[in-house]
Amino acid sequence: MKRICITTLEFPPDVGGVGESVNRIARLLLALNYEVHVAVFHSKDRKVSADCRKRASCATIEQDGILVHRIEPAIRTAISTKQDFLSEIYLQLKLLQHQYQFDIFHAFFINETGYLTTLIARENSIPVINSVRGSDLHKHIFNPTLHAQMVWVLENSSWVTFVSQDLYNRATLFAPTVQTKSSVFWNSIEPINFTQLPLPRLVDKLQGLVIGSVGRFRDKKGIEYLLDACVELKEEIDFTLLLVGDFAEKECEYWQQEIASSSISENILITGIVERKEALAYLPHIDIFAIPSLHDGCPNAMLEAMLSGRAIVGTNVDAIGGILVDEVDALVVNPASSEELAIALRSLASQPQLRHKLGDAAKRKAIAAFSPTVEQQHWQEVYHQVLSPEELALINLGVA
Repeated sequence: MKRICITTLEFPPDVGGVGESVNRIARLLLALNYEVHVAVFHSKDRKVSADCRKRASCATIEQDGILVHRIEPAIRTAISTKQDFLSEIYLQLKLLQHQYQFDIFHAFFINETGYLTTLIARENSIPVINSVRGSDLHKHIFNPTLHAQMVWVLENSSWVTFVSQDLYNRATLFAPTVQTKSSVFWNSIEPINFTQLPLPRLVDKLQGLVIGSVGRFRDKKGIEYLLDACVELKEEIDFTLLLVGDFAEKECEYWQQEIASSSISENILITGIVERKEALAYLPHIDIFAIPSLHDGCPNAMLEAMLSGRAIVGTNVDAIGGILVDEVDALVVNPASSEELAIALRSLASQPQLRHKLGDAAKRKAIAAFSPTVEQQHWQEVYHQVLSPEELALINLGVA
């Protein structure tokens, strides 16, 4: 049985789309007879206070047959540096490799996790897969201190996977060799029985037409444009703008200011961070699901909205634009356009039959095209390719 070590920034019970995807993929690989380990670490979790000093640690537990290793670096001083963090995580990964002798490493997110994972894999002549999820190539690539490191990761990967064609296209500009060792395929979505979910706690506060979105709201989500579009509709439609989730902590003041100055603050309902089950429970109470992202990989929230049969307004970016077909199973608008968003929302608000038609089509597509068995087949092919004797021989010779 081959041993996999997946590295990730988050894993349930952590809240986040990457964590949900890694959990799903780890279970798909487990079902393919791999021994699956998940190493979880994130530099933002390194909080320093005057009374908090601790040694580095790696706590291991089993979650549904998956061995999860949560790595925390030491806190020795009030001033933490990124190189201290990375070097300590590297040591913990090295110790895990010494203990378990992994056959393959697989990193999700090429910034931070990808760099350390690729380094330790190459040093041990072990194949490594890097999975680009979205913000790594859409946002972090613009950090001049990270650019060379991320390009090195792409060039030294045994295989690279992407959740959208846009991400693949960008990667090949920086590292043309990616064209010969990569795959592009979307996330999948497991069946959900929405009728069995409990009634969400704030549902009685919803009034009028419900325009909703789900996620951890931050710069890439394009919420400013949704706010502006809803302002245009205020005099025409009685609505609630339901935001299931909350704003990123570092941007919270900005969003509070945006809402306060929007003139529709009384129409906005923000749930705060909720468990995934409660977030899903809100979907049947949403009339129009809005995902106005500026860039977004392949968001699980959109697939969940499709599966729930919601009428969707999405932007023509990444997998959102690749999956949704305008006027067939959604309305698709250009990113950063409040005007187009307002037109689409107005059209759906005034046409219940169109909402029903698009929602039904989206649900049929989600069931047919995004089954976990489809994604599992993609991962089986990737792992077979990377673990084949020919690939391993090239890696051992240092020419792969």
